Amino acid sequence: MSFIYRTRYVSTHTLPLLSLSQVVVGVVVESCGYSGGSGLGLSPSLKEQQQQQPRARLQRMESVPPVSRVAIFGGTHGDEMSGVCLVRHWLSDAGEVAAEISRPSFSSTPVMGNPRAVQHCTRYIDTDLNRCFTHEQLAMEVKEDTPYETLRAQEINRLFGPKGSDKAFDFIIDMHNTTSNMGNCLIVSNSADIVVLHMARYMQDICKSAISPVFLNEMAGVERCYASSVSKHGIGLELGPQPQGVARADVLIRMRKLVTTALDFLHLFNTGHEFPAGSLEVCRVTERIDYPRDSHGNLTAVIHPDLQDRDWEPLHPGKPVFLTLDGATVPYKGPSVTIPAFINEAAYYEKGLAFWATQREMLHFPALRVHGQASQAHI
Repeated sequence: MSFIYRTRYVSTHTLPLLSLSQVVVGVVVESCGYSGGSGLGLSPSLKEQQQQQPRARLQRMESVPPVSRVAIFGGTHGDEMSGVCLVRHWLSDAGEVAAEISRPSFSSTPVMGNPRAVQHCTRYIDTDLNRCFTHEQLAMEVKEDTPYETLRAQEINRLFGPKGSDKAFDFIIDMHNTTSNMGNCLIVSNSADIVVLHMARYMQDICKSAISPVFLNEMAGVERCYASSVSKHGIGLELGPQPQGVARADVLIRMRKLVTTALDFLHLFNTGHEFPAGSLEVCRVTERIDYPRDSHGNLTAVIHPDLQDRDWEPLHPGKPVFLTLDGATVPYKGPSVTIPAFINEAAYYEKGLAFWATQREMLHFPALRVHGQASQAHI
């Protein structure tokens, strides 16, 4: 059982945090108040983190079974082109897995998540595939009018799951793009998954050319419905800004680096490297903020220029968030400072979402090594 220590930086509102019993036995939450700053600070280096952790926690070691099967998804949304282009490239290598994603200690399988949507360069055909992976939907009886994405989710679950079972793939890396200014965003949906937390910390340490914040999309009583939830462990890569249906070279390069770094981490883990206890700053979802709308659901305001492209920067109560079509400024009315994310994401207009409000937390977790194998190195 993993023991993860949390330090909370910003108080939440509207959506409840997970209770301790809902996350993992032994989790400690300490409220510290907002520490200020103009943007998201990345976690300290591995050496600095070791120095900051109590000696007792550094002496603990979690062991986890090795990884044998990894799937790399692109095109879960058919107009998010970094993943589409990379999966096409990896699948086109004469039927062999490209050397770029091959590692000696496990198999890597590139997967085009939503082929029909990719063919039409649209987010989805009938419904959002990346919301179709609840147990209820995966067990849904197939009928003549069953949405295509529900059928595809069930097929993915058969191939890479079943979800929640010992037979499921060990890891899914799911590549996405966003029109928001999110940088190299790492999507984590389970704060108790020590393998994913160590991976995210490793990726931040290696990929320093761009900010790599961690978006913790974990809410009480809400089942994870994403493609990456089919496997035992999973992480989402959400890179932007990039328009829908467009492939930007700079974003593709960053995506490629994140994927290969994640695979490197898994290979190091499999081959006996120990990862020391450490810390990871995350931004936990607390509230969804929608646009002002009229009685017909039409927008009556847009994102204010002062907020546009300022993902991950602290938003204080009273600061501008929307500009009405009449020219009036609408201030943020939350009770405390929040960290906005996915500001003005194009795909979220239909979902009633202008941006996510999040709070900063620091997760502290024990050292990690592969189960049943002697240590070979210490990173």
